[in-house]
Amino acid sequence: MTEAIKHNGHPCLTPNSLWNSLHSSFNTVLHRQVDLNILNKVKCKPLQRWNPFSKTEFKSAISKCNDSSAPGPDKLTWHHLKLIIKNDDCLSNIINIADACINLGHWPKYFKISTTIVIPKPNKLSYDNLKAFPLIVLLNTLGKLIEKVIPERLQFIVTFNNCIHPSQLGGLKFKSTSDTSIALTHIVRSGWAKGRFMSTLSFDISQFFPSLNHRLLVLILEKVGLNPKITTFFVNYLIQRSTKYLWNNLSSPRFDVNVGVGQGFALSPILSSLYLSLLFYILENRFKNLKIPISILSFVDDGLFIAQNKSFNIFNSHLFYSFNILSKLLDSFGLVIGHSKTKILHFNRSQGIFNPPPLDLSLLGGPILRPKDLWKYLGFIFNQKLSFHKHIDFYANKAISTVKCMKLLGNLSRGINPLQKCLLYRYCTLPIALYGF
Repeated sequence: MTEAIKHNGHPCLTPNSLWNSLHSSFNTVLHRQVDLNILNKVKCKPLQRWNPFSKTEFKSAISKCNDSSAPGPDKLTWHHLKLIIKNDDCLSNIINIADACINLGHWPKYFKISTTIVIPKPNKLSYDNLKAFPLIVLLNTLGKLIEKVIPERLQFIVTFNNCIHPSQLGGLKFKSTSDTSIALTHIVRSGWAKGRFMSTLSFDISQFFPSLNHRLLVLILEKVGLNPKITTFFVNYLIQRSTKYLWNNLSSPRFDVNVGVGQGFALSPILSSLYLSLLFYILENRFKNLKIPISILSFVDDGLFIAQNKSFNIFNSHLFYSFNILSKLLDSFGLVIGHSKTKILHFNRSQGIFNPPPLDLSLLGGPILRPKDLWKYLGFIFNQKLSFHKHIDFYANKAISTVKCMKLLGNLSRGINPLQKCLLYRYCTLPIALYGF
């Protein structure tokens, strides 16, 4: 396996070279510079109180945890922790630990130790690149429980303070990919009602979660009105972390992890949302000052610019200038656009010949984008007419294929029984067939 992996053009022939290549490839942003002055013009929100944790919060958080989830380095499963907190004294002690961590501004080193599992992405043509192997981070279970309670509080506070940008539809409770699709569909149809052409430019922030700068993140937490003891807590929470990598039966030595926030951490969604929220507010103000009529939608690190006009040349220029402003602003935040995932789609409901010009982003280091008939975004398949016929065909065929594969799992005499097949259909087939409905 290690002989097939290449990093910077060189094969990884030993386990040590594999671990070093793996660690460096996911920590390339360690020395990336940010502009801390970018937040000077952002007004601070009113400070909010932080009350002690309650038993209800912990019971609610742990009730949502899956007993079959893989345990972290402490080997403690959610099933065992649920049994432990049924004892009020044990639960009270855990709450005391959580309150002490916040009040002292300290996150114990025991909770900062993690194990990182390397798994292959499915359906890749080649597995000689480390980017084809996402990472799953496993933390100590008790620390994970406390981390699950904190973001519930954070989202309430930042929502109360109106800190989340209205365009953000991911990384938050009660938000989903369906909300993004519905919002986009509404904006496009509203533009059509005014007799305008509609275009979308989608972009992806490369290695988003590992790229979050800790110093800038702490300044953002101060801006959104969090209690000073919370920002002090996060200063300690983000540093002096370590992990070891597991690849099949191979195990690496421990590596320091002092950049970004781990994808899969309970706190990652809310922290990443706050990081992008101020960026979008600054971006929106710059659009208004320059009188660029661009709408923004975002789902975590997948963003959209939506332009509407009666002339292709005009909204192509709007998209070009918007992309330029975004690139420079992301650079100030220590983030980079993944140009390979930048796409454009023009929506048009007319029946005549439709041949829009390409969007040339090569002067900005991006690609030359030629409009296509179909565009897949967040699992939804859009076409120029916004009909969703291809979306329905794709997921209907995928669901039918899944049902046919179920025949391999058993018959009337052996294999899984009819009740199990019914459960399999409800939980594995229906979500595919009804995605987006």
